[in-house]
Amino acid sequence: MNASVDPVRLTQDLIRIPSITPADEGAMDLVQAQLERLGFACRRMAFEGIENLYARRGSEGPNLCFAGHTDVVPPGPLDAWRHPPFAAEIEDGVLYGRGAADMKGCIAAWIAALDDVLAEGAVRGSLSLLITGDEEGRAIHGTRAVVEVLRDEGEVIDACVVGEPSSVLALGDTIKIGRRGSLNAWITVEGRQGHVAYPERGANPIPVLLDLLEVLRAHRLDDGFPEFPPSNLEITTLDVGNPATNVIPEKATARLNIRFNPNHSGESLTRWLRESADHIAGLRALPVRVETLWSGDAFLTEPGPFVTLVQDTVEAVTGTRPVASTSGGTSDARFIRALCPVVELGLVGQTIHQIDERVHVDEIAALRDVYAALIRRFFEQPL
Repeated sequence: MNASVDPVRLTQDLIRIPSITPADEGAMDLVQAQLERLGFACRRMAFEGIENLYARRGSEGPNLCFAGHTDVVPPGPLDAWRHPPFAAEIEDGVLYGRGAADMKGCIAAWIAALDDVLAEGAVRGSLSLLITGDEEGRAIHGTRAVVEVLRDEGEVIDACVVGEPSSVLALGDTIKIGRRGSLNAWITVEGRQGHVAYPERGANPIPVLLDLLEVLRAHRLDDGFPEFPPSNLEITTLDVGNPATNVIPEKATARLNIRFNPNHSGESLTRWLRESADHIAGLRALPVRVETLWSGDAFLTEPGPFVTLVQDTVEAVTGTRPVASTSGGTSDARFIRALCPVVELGLVGQTIHQIDERVHVDEIAALRDVYAALIRRFFEQPL
């Protein structure tokens, strides 16, 4: 087998497919075709219209998995881009396009690394990939659903690399070994509409909502957790839908997000929010409703053989030993950790979700080399 995958060209091909969540537009077909050429058995899993792929080469252990997503966020105003967001144009060694860093470049680099390694012969174990089209959306019908199927079927994955753009300023300077949990909450206070000149005939929900939000904001969630920063609550929107100046609104709503460390769980935070709402509702005699949604709690891959292997490999290839971090938002690693140790390692993420998302083409090639070295070392040095 001759190595033939150009990771930069493959990244361009993937970017040119506008796979904005939940649309796939053929992105998964392209990945599958590349993997089948490399001898992978590919299994498509679709849940509520979301395309997912689990591919495996080999049947023996250990099984090293790569996880990633082909879906991307919307590009925003097209005329604000230096180059069209789905044109995948290269200027002065920089590749522009939605998904360049997050994370089509990482998928392409891993496939190119597989091509390099497998050209040398079969590995002593199995290689697998879990690719989803629902990471940038609600993340319910993607990796989460696939992991549940694999777990129920008894599929064994021994370690996983998630190709999120973990690097901060230079390729390989940071890996992610954990993430905080994320909880979204919707709060609704039901009042009674009325004329502002006759407040006794109405019931204004806005002061009640403000009282509750002040209670929530004043509460210190924690002072941090080993390897994690303190949890934080942020109010993300307030709305009463009231275009009039002389009307007490019927309803007031707010949305908030909590990023939390292992001191909490989604269940414990939901309980706290509802208890706080019930307390304010009792004082103000207006009903307060709280709805929450969280897709995963905080997790940590403890320092150990796999984390050390990743750090040693990155240092050997790039000359920089990566810092192990838990910063940033959420990723699908929170679901995969139910199966095995998981580490995030990918491109520089400075421009993800921004206008003019971009990555240096040399970094894509260098990441291919890091991934190839990691695959070789994983099977040479069993954990």
